[in-house]
Amino acid sequence: MINLIATIYVKEGRMSEFIDIFKSNIPNVLNETGCVEYIPTIDLPMGLTTQQCNENVVTIIEKWHSLDDLQKHFSAPHMLIYRERVKDYVENVSLRVLKQA
Repeated sequence: MINLIATIYVKEGRMSEFIDIFKSNIPNVLNETGCVEYIPTIDLPMGLTTQQCNENVVTIIEKWHSLDDLQKHFSAPHMLIYRERVKDYVENVSLRVLKQA
């Protein structure tokens, strides 16, 4: 199992539009070969001293059966369209590709 954590920094005031576009693409991603989970999340402040919250960040939690499936995801036609649609809403993206320890 391959896990991917994507941290997407959204421009201030653009979160609602970004989330709408992102959610409209979820069914396409879930239909990809090897996709197990594809979940957008936002910070839930709990007052923990070690918690860092940012209202302009969306964290995507992804699970894939294989690295090959994940690599194909990056170039899927619907992902190319999605990236074009959100380019004016996104400041930065950070990816972490993980495997079980």
